[in-house]
Amino acid sequence: MRIGDMLSFTAARRADEPALLFEDRSWTFAELDRDVRRLANGLTRYAAPGDRIAILTENNPEYIQAYYGVPAAGMALVFLNYRLSPREVALNLDDSTPTMLITEQKYLETARQAMADVPSIRSVVCVDGPADGALTWEDLLGDPVEPPAVDEDSPAWLIYTSGTTGRAKGAVLSHRNVVAAVMNSLISWEHDHDPGVSLMPWPLCHIAGYGVPMAHVKGDSMVLLRRYDAVGFLEAVQTHRVRQTSVAPTMLAMLLRHPRFREFDVSSLRRISYGSAPMPAAVLREAMAAFPDVRWQTGFGMTELAGNVVVHGSADHVRALESDESLLTSVGKPQWLSSVRIVDADGNDTADDEVGELLIRGDQVCTGYWNRPEATAEANRDGWFHSGDLARRDARGYFYIVDRKKDMILTGGENVYSREVEEVLFQHPDVAAAAVVGQPDEVWGEIVVAVLEPREGRTPTQEDVREFCRGHLAGYKIPRRVLLVDELPRTTSGKVRKPELRTLVRESVDTAASPS
Repeated sequence: MRIGDMLSFTAARRADEPALLFEDRSWTFAELDRDVRRLANGLTRYAAPGDRIAILTENNPEYIQAYYGVPAAGMALVFLNYRLSPREVALNLDDSTPTMLITEQKYLETARQAMADVPSIRSVVCVDGPADGALTWEDLLGDPVEPPAVDEDSPAWLIYTSGTTGRAKGAVLSHRNVVAAVMNSLISWEHDHDPGVSLMPWPLCHIAGYGVPMAHVKGDSMVLLRRYDAVGFLEAVQTHRVRQTSVAPTMLAMLLRHPRFREFDVSSLRRISYGSAPMPAAVLREAMAAFPDVRWQTGFGMTELAGNVVVHGSADHVRALESDESLLTSVGKPQWLSSVRIVDADGNDTADDEVGELLIRGDQVCTGYWNRPEATAEANRDGWFHSGDLARRDARGYFYIVDRKKDMILTGGENVYSREVEEVLFQHPDVAAAAVVGQPDEVWGEIVVAVLEPREGRTPTQEDVREFCRGHLAGYKIPRRVLLVDELPRTTSGKVRKPELRTLVRESVDTAASPS
């Protein structure tokens, strides 16, 4: 099955039902399927099968048409994060060597700066009106004919990892990978049987966008936000009577703390999924109290996996609140079409509650990293994808993500997992957000440093934070340094950019040590 087939199958069943709602525009399933075929046909005038087509825009209907239409033309869609600097965009373009760059007026200058050093780009398309030297979206469209057959194992999406642990790598996802991820989640997640209305607040340049074909296969109408903001989210839920959505922990925290939260009717919501970054247990408890009629769901996934491979359903969330709070920090159990294991440094399966690296096998595992044969070989060993995430599994089979391997702190010979410390810091009444990193130290090897985003009007002190932690953590896990920042550096999906934090911590030490 190809990516575009997932839309076409539903268009054949629900032709006149709404498929996509965006601001004042809408498409039925038949209309969206027609426009996808027009795009696939039109692209053949400007590019050849196997080419890459890059896109640099915020969320819009053209992006969703490209989700389906570019792969249908036998080409790979390169997702570019619109929050990147021109230099970072240029690095991804230089790596992926696309033939065409799709953008919008807002990012046209960034696109022009980036493409100046990328000779492979022969055409620029501006989706929201004419621009000098650029094609319009209408210029790109052809006749709505059936596209030629495409091999299921050919590249369909090329998505750069968030780069939270270093320079981003391009994960190559084939048609088979994406379809497998969608089907795995469809049969493993809890869903309403009847089609409803879903809300997509994530940036489409993030792998969470696989929720678009998942909603369309179910026959759901998809409400698309241009970009996330709390009021826009609440207005969309109220206006369209949204039944289900997915959020990042940061999005949820922003919702709960927005002064207008109670002004909107969100009673239609019945299911909220969350993921992409660790959810602080304190935030989840607050959210479950604020949305008493909502069934909650989370899991674990990665860009390289085209979606989720582990799921934690609503019954376990209820059980966590009623009798077992430890389940609030679990990501659940393997989905039906996923093989998941945890191994030690020697590749042996770990015992219950022993920390090791999470490994995954299944059709949704990416075919590799673009132009990175060594990284591909390192990640795919002995038939398993090595995630780089440290995890443990309890005796009941529930999985828990402990940390990224590169984020673990080794202090005085002891391992400190940053997520454990962050969970405690989130409970401090003066802390809005927290991240923990290691700082090199001549005596201890590394020391634990907490970088905090205070709540408005609050200024937690280092000693106050350390004293708070003493009742919750072993002495060696307590942060030795505390830095306050106005805002933690994050990716578009809400993940904290820890390389930037390590630089900030290092520079703060250098500044303190330098003579005045």
